[in-house]
Amino acid sequence: MHTFTRRGVLAGALAATTVLAACGNGIGSSGSNVIDARTDSTLSFMYREYPSTRQIAEKSSGILVMPVVTEAGLGFGGAYGRGALRVQDTTVDYYSALSASAGLQIGAQQYAHVLFFMTDEALYNFRRAPGWAAGADVEYAFADQAEMLRAETTTTTAPVIAVVFAQTGLRAGATLEGTKYTRIIP
Repeated sequence: MHTFTRRGVLAGALAATTVLAACGNGIGSSGSNVIDARTDSTLSFMYREYPSTRQIAEKSSGILVMPVVTEAGLGFGGAYGRGALRVQDTTVDYYSALSASAGLQIGAQQYAHVLFFMTDEALYNFRRAPGWAAGADVEYAFADQAEMLRAETTTTTAPVIAVVFAQTGLRAGATLEGTKYTRIIP
């Protein structure tokens, strides 16, 4: 006889959602060359569509680029993506982003996001953590309107700025709070 606990059901739902999200991620397991190519493409798109982000990148100590994050939810939800950490335009590490959620939600979407580490300390703390979670110290700039993106990112004093853009799909909003970033070997 099997007994189901809430924790077991939640863990199973999270695992299933994560696997489904990872399958649709588009990056696959081709390794660092694919991640680097997608990172270059994402940065080119961002700089072209939101030119003020280039100034932010020049002022930052490092940037984490997540080219494709797939998020899906039906009651329970999850998101997964892989990307590259760049310091002075050089890839120094690769990371995965994973998050889970529960509540009233339905749909799926894909989006890109870039974290700008505006201080050496913020970058150091990110790289030293065994798993870093986005939280209250992150300033968000959503790309719904280019003017808003410019105003948010050029006036902030936050140690980390997150820019979320290129959303596609049928799910409202994208948030990075609670997203855990973990260093990977592609």
